[in-house]
Amino acid sequence: MKTDDSEIAVFISTRESICSECREDLGRHAWITLAKNKEALCLECADLGHLLFLPSGNTALTRRAKKNSHLHAVVLKWSRTRKRYERQGLLVEESALEQAETECLADAEIRERRRIREGEKREVVDKEYVRKYGEQIRQYYPFMPLGLEVKIAEHACEKYSGRVGRSKEAKDFDEKSITLAVVAHIRHTETEYDELLMRGVDRYDARRIISDKINQVLEKWGDIS
Repeated sequence: MKTDDSEIAVFISTRESICSECREDLGRHAWITLAKNKEALCLECADLGHLLFLPSGNTALTRRAKKNSHLHAVVLKWSRTRKRYERQGLLVEESALEQAETECLADAEIRERRRIREGEKREVVDKEYVRKYGEQIRQYYPFMPLGLEVKIAEHACEKYSGRVGRSKEAKDFDEKSITLAVVAHIRHTETEYDELLMRGVDRYDARRIISDKINQVLEKWGDIS
């Protein structure tokens, strides 16, 4: 769903929600988007799960992060007192937030924000889980760039350890979950998928457009001998 100024909208729900695609029970206060039929989608199914939350409050940081992020979404929450949705902040790409923070590095508040966020990230990421998951990724895709398996594994660990709007136990290291994690990385980093979403292209159409590119990268990284 888009807001009036054509931004992708993410809502903090006020009632029990179930994702219409993966059927996961999201509970109350889940972070969701709305499909065309107005049904709820969790952030992972909406291809927004890789984004980081930047709360409102620092105008310069928000402006720079939004400018640097190929894909971003505005986070809205219903105000009972004002009877309207109010902005809580933005979801932006991690690289865009880091670049914006660097540009604002002279601000002591930003330095403190980075320290807190990095500390929280280290608490979330289970190093042993990442190591084992990365080994399995490398086994299935031995020709991917060195070290990339760790980055993908870290995201998989964060996704199932309490990323915004979700909380779930880590999946087993099965081939399907590994392939989904690798495909998600390729989708956001090796194709124009995020740009298509920002232009308003339906995510199913966008996935169809980039499907050949994804398959090419999977074939290149996989053991095809």
